[in-house]
Amino acid sequence: MSFKRNTLLLALMGGLLVNQSVTAAPAAVPLDAKASDPHVLGLMQGIPPAADKVVNFSNFLRFPFTRWSFSHIREVVPTVQVSRGDGPVSALPRAERDDIDSLSFKPIGRDSTMTWEQSLAANYTDGIVVLHRGKLVYERYFGALKPEGQHIAFSVTKSFIGTLAAMLVAEGTLDENALVTRYVPELKDSAYGNATVRQVMDMTTSIEYSEDYADPTAGVWEYGRAGHLIPRPAGYSGATSLYAYLQKLKAEGEHGQTFAYKTVNSDALAWVVQRATGKTFPELVQERIWSKLGAEQDAYVMIDEVGTGFAGGGFNAGLRDMARFGEAMRLNGRFNGQQIIPEAVVADIRKGGDQSKFAKAGYNTLPGWSYRNMWWVANNDHQVFTARGIHGQTIYVDPKAEMVIARFASYPVASNAQIDPTSLPAYTALANLLMTKDQ
Repeated sequence: MSFKRNTLLLALMGGLLVNQSVTAAPAAVPLDAKASDPHVLGLMQGIPPAADKVVNFSNFLRFPFTRWSFSHIREVVPTVQVSRGDGPVSALPRAERDDIDSLSFKPIGRDSTMTWEQSLAANYTDGIVVLHRGKLVYERYFGALKPEGQHIAFSVTKSFIGTLAAMLVAEGTLDENALVTRYVPELKDSAYGNATVRQVMDMTTSIEYSEDYADPTAGVWEYGRAGHLIPRPAGYSGATSLYAYLQKLKAEGEHGQTFAYKTVNSDALAWVVQRATGKTFPELVQERIWSKLGAEQDAYVMIDEVGTGFAGGGFNAGLRDMARFGEAMRLNGRFNGQQIIPEAVVADIRKGGDQSKFAKAGYNTLPGWSYRNMWWVANNDHQVFTARGIHGQTIYVDPKAEMVIARFASYPVASNAQIDPTSLPAYTALANLLMTKDQ
């Protein structure tokens, strides 16, 4: 299997290439957004599709097949439902604007400007929704994604498990200062044996685990095979579940010293949360968040071979419903006529984490940022905080501008370091437009 294919296959791990120190890209220049549109390519068209147009487990993480598969994950791998419940759909009043596509801004590191509309194609956007003061002011869909469809959120999933954990801490069900082993004794001989719940929540653990895609011996490869998120080679004899792999991890140094983004932390936290509540990750998302939002659609979560939900990156949902979750966070947890997330939890996220620990990780496009409860916090005058996933997934909350952006994408390269230079200044420009030219 080629390095190019391996790089993209491992992307499903749910955020492993968010770290900008890893920026491996395909060797060849990929097709642009228009040329790689799954309708243009004829992917999964015909009854049955032609052999070279079929998307399945062997190629669903290889570009350009990702342009179709990211909107059809449940057709490729095992998943479990997250029900919207039986309540009415919460309203998103429409007040669509005609001045957003032409909005211009200057990407990071460039002298020339581009328009908002151009940035969507540049980032291989599959769908994007913008809310301003709770009203839907912009909505677009491309490629395989439709308004009634779901798309993989990758590491945006982490912000769901982080929020759930913070809710349990606020309720007194979970002790953030306790050792992980208080809840999961099976991890006592692993790297998590002397780590606290809080250190896992903020990813300040020190674990002998590499997410270097260029290194064929890196732990990321074994993790992917353990969860069967990527194909296993003939004769594979490693761990055969996500949690079996977690038990093998060893400590690399002292916990709590620096921020280190590693997807294994999200699944370790999910194990803790599930033990503290006696409920699965998909059940908790459904009961605590999804069924209370007034979502339009059910969501779903990828699972491994023993039915464990992939909390590191397996959540799939409709775009407008992701925007509803973002709006609930903007409104300090209150949405659809009820306090879904405790106000104190949202306040704790918005205040951010330790910036000095975050700075050590070297995120060039995120100066001054931090990480708290598995949310990315800008610590700027707009009090921006975001949920981020590889290939361009995001929930972007700007409290000052009263703006929420939900975006799904299928950028050919996993790392958000490739996407931030056009996305972040575009979001800032839109926030300024909405604040200065209200309609």
